[in-house]
Amino acid sequence: MRLWSVRRARAMEFAYQALEGALKALHPVFAKIGYARLEKPVAAVERAAKGFLFDCQMCGQCALSSTGMSCPMNCPKSLRNGPCGGVRPGGFCEVKPAMRCVWDQAFVGSLKMKRGRTIGQPLSPIDHRLWGRSSWLAVARGDHKRMDEAR
Repeated sequence: MRLWSVRRARAMEFAYQALEGALKALHPVFAKIGYARLEKPVAAVERAAKGFLFDCQMCGQCALSSTGMSCPMNCPKSLRNGPCGGVRPGGFCEVKPAMRCVWDQAFVGSLKMKRGRTIGQPLSPIDHRLWGRSSWLAVARGDHKRMDEAR
């Protein structure tokens, strides 16, 4: 299914922008309920939805909008900033030869997105403390913006 999502990166980008707007608008409601209380149920819904569409690994720092809707955490080497240099002919992974390289797919997907090629920007390193946490709630709180500014 994740290759389906990459092939439809522009539609996914539109859906992501709509979701991002809705999450930001819900910030006052989420703040009243309490982000700590919402973490487990929202993370469960996010894991199911993004797991199905993108084979999401729930790193807590979603980069799909920057990587052509291809999750970089699916790389067998966990490379977050680009391909390893061992990409086989046809765009296949050197570690798992039957698998398409996630970075090859990211490039293809990024060309389809409205924002165009966004891959040139390095991603921030993984903060392993956020593993399993909801990146949707980070968007609602505005934490994702601070992470982007920090890089």
